[in-house]
Amino acid sequence: MTGLSHRQSEILNLARSVGRVTVEDLARRFEVSAQTIRKDLNDLCDRRAMTRVHGGAIIASGVENLAYEARRFVAAEEKKAIGLAAAAQIPNGCSLFINIGTTTEEVASALSSHEDLLVITNNLNVAMLLYRHPRIEVIVAGGNVRRADGAVIGSAAIDLIGQFKVDYAIIGASAIDEEGALLDFDYREVQAAQAIIANARSVMLVSDSTKFQRSAPVRIAHISQIQTFVTDHGLPPRFRSLCRERGIQVIETGPKPAEDKNGNDKAVGGEEGAAA
Repeated sequence: MTGLSHRQSEILNLARSVGRVTVEDLARRFEVSAQTIRKDLNDLCDRRAMTRVHGGAIIASGVENLAYEARRFVAAEEKKAIGLAAAAQIPNGCSLFINIGTTTEEVASALSSHEDLLVITNNLNVAMLLYRHPRIEVIVAGGNVRRADGAVIGSAAIDLIGQFKVDYAIIGASAIDEEGALLDFDYREVQAAQAIIANARSVMLVSDSTKFQRSAPVRIAHISQIQTFVTDHGLPPRFRSLCRERGIQVIETGPKPAEDKNGNDKAVGGEEGAAA
């Protein structure tokens, strides 16, 4: 990207490698003031290279996702809390799908103390987390393994998913828009996610609030196809109203956002992020 200062180029490269950068860490790294870093981040956001989040920024997305290992660093604590809250909704003695994603992996980690579960997954990372537990049976979809993240994709995976009708599905999304569309980057991964949704009695979406600040080109589903949404905090007011209208259970693990005088949540990502 032309026209960037050396520091801005370094910030962009760092964000590409770790997913998320913070004002505090960048100010310490470059030995400049937080105000200077905020100006750099705002400039990068104006160029659509990055997206502001509370306390820092992430790489802007549109047609290509962050590297999988980098995504582990984005909202890591929030994802862990979401995983615990989602697992608490899953009873012992049930069957479930778990698809690809860093947040769905946190759910899998939190399920390790459950008993008598049948887990069908197209996520090799989930299988590795759960297969050692004697009270959890794991079935892995066959097919091509995506080297970037251990996702099993393709027609063979979809065929296997279609052989089951499970109690719960745990799915993630790379982006969510305020109209309720759940979005991702790889149409092959989306096809597997759609098969998972179609073959589950109850679908749970697990996603942190940074997904409302991102975009992706491929539609997975609409929020109306989901029964439970587990997130951290800061739902856009329009999206919250949509969930309420559709009777979707929303579980928030973070602090409850402040409400304005009309009873609407104040936005977390915009004004607050710009002042971070």
